[in-house]
Amino acid sequence: MSVLSGLKVIELGGMGPGPFCGMMLADMGADVVIIDRRIDDGTDPALDTVNRGKRSIRLDLKTTEDRDTYLRMVRVCDMIIDPFRPGVADRLGIGPDVCLASNPRLIYGQMTGWGQHGPLSHTAGRDLNYIAITGALDSIGTTNTPIPPINLIGDYGGALYLLAGLLAAYTHALKTGCGQVVDAAMCDSATSMMTATHAYYRQGLWKTERGQNFLDGSAPDYGVYRCADGRFIAFAAMEPQALALALQHLGLSQEKLLGSSDPSRREELRAQLSAAFLTRTRDEWSAVFEATDCCVAPVLNIEEANRHPHLQARGTFIDIDGVSQPAPAPRFSKTPSSVKQGAPMPGGNTVELIRDWLRS
Repeated sequence: MSVLSGLKVIELGGMGPGPFCGMMLADMGADVVIIDRRIDDGTDPALDTVNRGKRSIRLDLKTTEDRDTYLRMVRVCDMIIDPFRPGVADRLGIGPDVCLASNPRLIYGQMTGWGQHGPLSHTAGRDLNYIAITGALDSIGTTNTPIPPINLIGDYGGALYLLAGLLAAYTHALKTGCGQVVDAAMCDSATSMMTATHAYYRQGLWKTERGQNFLDGSAPDYGVYRCADGRFIAFAAMEPQALALALQHLGLSQEKLLGSSDPSRREELRAQLSAAFLTRTRDEWSAVFEATDCCVAPVLNIEEANRHPHLQARGTFIDIDGVSQPAPAPRFSKTPSSVKQGAPMPGGNTVELIRDWLRS
């Protein structure tokens, strides 16, 4: 039995953070049902691994019959993931007020970029826009320009905050019998993830200019270095003992350690480190630093990550129906997560779901 076995979740079909949050709930054992709007575009649904472990039902929520079926499902479910803009579900007649009226214990999760209120709440946007107003995007990149950090911060950071909110609200509902709405906005979650950075700034330890701070590439002992084969090493020997050990493995003078915190000597150390790493390939340096406390690791691409011995030993990647994908995380000692099945065909579980959920 998994930790969330027996939990029933409705995921209104969407993109990005909603499906990812649903995937994590499914990995933990919840029965997650997608209200699917996807059309057959020729792609293999099995490759859409964020839908693994879920079931799919096709409903047209603009029709009275399918809307009634949906609301019957709401009465017996525990959570809803709503990825729509504010007001969309209300106009369909399936908004949080309607759903909570029929199921007072329900947890209704709203996943948006701008949130449920505010001047931007009804405007379009994408992950990059949502993190742009928070200070997060401006803090990532080179001295010359911010660099999009793929969609990890907005989309999937938002998904994790939605997950935390849903589970916290569900715990409250178990104690009190009272459900509630969870407003999970990517602009809020990205700002929240900047809490420590704000603290550094208030303490005078962080500058608003990129490339001037200890975690943004300005420090030579925390950065990425090119190797002889054009690939890269992640060098994070920030503590004095780690830097001393790393310099020893690199064959560099320990005198460099004395000036590592002196801004006027940082470029000297950076030049020495750059020159040293260019003398060997990435994998050669990986062998040198493997199993040391130097805080040095190879920068791997997605395919290489699948083959890394540490991740293989931990089973960090799994194979489902011939598709390699990241395994469920985190790990539980007594109620381990698992992937019950691959991603479903859109609408492929309609008959069985109506039987399983609505047979009473």
